[in-house]
Amino acid sequence: MLTQVIGWLLGIDGATSIDGIHVSLAAPWAEKSSFWVFLGCVAAICLSLWFYWKFQDKLTPKYRVVFGIARGLLLSMLVITLADPILQFTATNDPQPIVYAVFDGTESMAIVDQTSGQQPSETTDASTGISRVDLLKQFLSQSENNLLDRLQTEKNIRIEPLIFDGVNTSTLRRLTTDRSGRLDSFDSKELVSQISTQGKVTATGEMLTELSKQFRSSRMAGVLLFSDFAHNAGIAPLGTASGADLSPIRRVGVPIHTIGIGAVSAIDLAVEVQPPPKMKKAERANITVRITQTGLDSQAVTVRVTAQKVEGTNSAPSDSADDILVGTETVLLSSSVHYIDISFTPEEAGRFAFIAEIDPQPGEATLENNRSSRSINIIDDYLRLMYVENEPTWEWRFIKEVFHRDKLVGMRGFRTFLRSADPKVRQNNDLFLPTLTPKRSDFFANDVIFLGDMPGATVSDRFCEMTREFVGNFGGGLVVIAGPHYGPGQLADSPLADMLPVKVNTGSIIRDNREFDLQLTTLGLQSDFMQLGQADDAQENMEAWKNLGKLSWYQPVSGIHSQAIVLAEHPYDTCDDGITPQPLIAVRRYGNGEVVYIAFNELWRLRRKHGELYYRQFWSQLINRLGLGHALGSQKRFVVRTDREKYQADDKAIISVEAYDENFEPLTEADLNGRSLSAEMFVPDATGRATVLHEFTIPQLRDGRFETRLPLYNDGQYQVRVLDPITQDKSEVRFQVAGVSAELRNAVRNVELQDEIARQSGGSSFEIRQADQLFDQLQLKDVREEFTRNHPLWATPLWFILITGLMLGEWFSRKVAHLA
Repeated sequence: MLTQVIGWLLGIDGATSIDGIHVSLAAPWAEKSSFWVFLGCVAAICLSLWFYWKFQDKLTPKYRVVFGIARGLLLSMLVITLADPILQFTATNDPQPIVYAVFDGTESMAIVDQTSGQQPSETTDASTGISRVDLLKQFLSQSENNLLDRLQTEKNIRIEPLIFDGVNTSTLRRLTTDRSGRLDSFDSKELVSQISTQGKVTATGEMLTELSKQFRSSRMAGVLLFSDFAHNAGIAPLGTASGADLSPIRRVGVPIHTIGIGAVSAIDLAVEVQPPPKMKKAERANITVRITQTGLDSQAVTVRVTAQKVEGTNSAPSDSADDILVGTETVLLSSSVHYIDISFTPEEAGRFAFIAEIDPQPGEATLENNRSSRSINIIDDYLRLMYVENEPTWEWRFIKEVFHRDKLVGMRGFRTFLRSADPKVRQNNDLFLPTLTPKRSDFFANDVIFLGDMPGATVSDRFCEMTREFVGNFGGGLVVIAGPHYGPGQLADSPLADMLPVKVNTGSIIRDNREFDLQLTTLGLQSDFMQLGQADDAQENMEAWKNLGKLSWYQPVSGIHSQAIVLAEHPYDTCDDGITPQPLIAVRRYGNGEVVYIAFNELWRLRRKHGELYYRQFWSQLINRLGLGHALGSQKRFVVRTDREKYQADDKAIISVEAYDENFEPLTEADLNGRSLSAEMFVPDATGRATVLHEFTIPQLRDGRFETRLPLYNDGQYQVRVLDPITQDKSEVRFQVAGVSAELRNAVRNVELQDEIARQSGGSSFEIRQADQLFDQLQLKDVREEFTRNHPLWATPLWFILITGLMLGEWFSRKVAHLA
């Protein structure tokens, strides 16, 4: 009550607490020095005293002084008013809280679930159930006990509805709840009319991240998330148990109440093919297939695994009859998950898609997940690694030993330029490179380049420019390993500085004042090459990284590049902004390739207690990511690509060709007959079986890159072959066009994800049919809004009361004293 009275006197509306008040003078003559205001006030009081003492001799001396001071104070307030006093205050209020109602607008919401009490059977028909989006619309259209309407009217909560959809990721869109577009009015019919199922993927992590950034408000008190939680793209929404974790859920920062829509169980059979990340021609490997099922215990199913060539040279057009049979196996279903291994010895090199298929079973909710495909590179060559170092270090020695024994690298694949090595050794020993900048054809044949602790003066501009071209244009990998002597600051003035995931400057020096433990970030825990030990074993992964022990030094940087992903960071040291933790391992995309930065060269400590187990795993996984994601060796000279491996009918495929000559100089239209590349495409007909040949040309987009767009009409496999004008070979790429999206591959709601999102955010989890209970159990974040205002002091009720009070007080006193 007292706060409200003071707020009214000072012209502050709606404040629950007043935290600070400051008065300043805005008039130019008073702003520079308040002494003149003080002098004016003193003069006004003195003038009033003189007037009453000189001309009001009928009054006693006491009354003359009192009246003189009263008149002086009134004149002083006029002087202060002329000085334009400004009242600046900081206050806190309790505004109307905002709750975002977020609706799932993806294709999985169109799945028809069986109605309550109905059991799956061979006779089950979609017509006996209701689609998830229709169930949501029924809930939102309730005329009585409408949850959203009651929250607005009875709890004074402002509901702002959003929907997430999108093609490649989940994008939030604001919905209106009134035909006029007003947000403070609620029309359920208008809201329901805007809900659709157009989204192609469910990227829950990206959706929550966008919610925390684009729709963040100090008044946001909670989120109501209506979904089937079929997360299938983008970053994981969940975090770890660590309190310092910055997962998408914790970035939102308010309770998320999850309302689940969709069946929690159904007859379903799903298959997932898991080929090894690297395979070599003529060497046997195991293709793992994961089978998951619900409601099909004791049933026998047959799994068939085939391989299709996706990229390569000189291949004839093929249909499904030309697929390579990897193997078949019959499995008796006795548990929810089964794994089988089928051995396979590839006879060709290139990029292959391994496809696992399983026959549909009666009563299955969806058939889209009965087929799984994954593409990998099968090589008949070897990976080429180039390690640039000033002098031998423990890291250099152990990395050399690891890759000498790696079957995809071997003795022929690992080469090093060691600046301190004897020139005769560099000339005569095959391990060493005689120069840092060999001819272009040899340099660009590399797949990954390691750059160690080199003085900046020895890293030539030619090496930097070729490295930038190697990563940006040819998709190569660069690993920068900081050492204790020179550090990344040596690269600050070189072209390589713009490629790094971190920002460096020449003045940085090593920090070795105290020991520390490397700390993995949330994204580091999810990164493929940072996973040590058995797959999906988070505990072993953490124990493996603890095996590093305490590190005694690292090379600091000034900041992090905006496109970088930090995988490991310092536990307490920060960058120049005083907020961002110092990165210890970071990665970023640069053009077609990737750059990895490591702030110390002591990862060899992973060998402690376990030998090469984790150390070899880390570097092998990193090289697989950097080296096998693009064409290998000299094959990088002419590469045909598509923007995706899978499309839907009526999409347009982007066919691009990276084309260079024998010396890896970019080809241009002036070098070609007809000023374009010749190509042909084998297109499936309306039945999806036979192929029809279409010839076309690919025009130049820029030097070294040719690109065109092709419409896709029919389902099936497409094959594009482009003639290499240098070798006259044909390089090909294949892709699949399917009529159904990945959203329909899982017919069951992800209850575990739904409950965990609610738990980690401090919210609650409900079924949509019981969501009305949320009204009584709704927990919201306490919303308080701090604000600062400036307004003239003379315009406040307090100023008016003071002036009128003095005037009336003086007038009344003069009447009592019988003065005119």
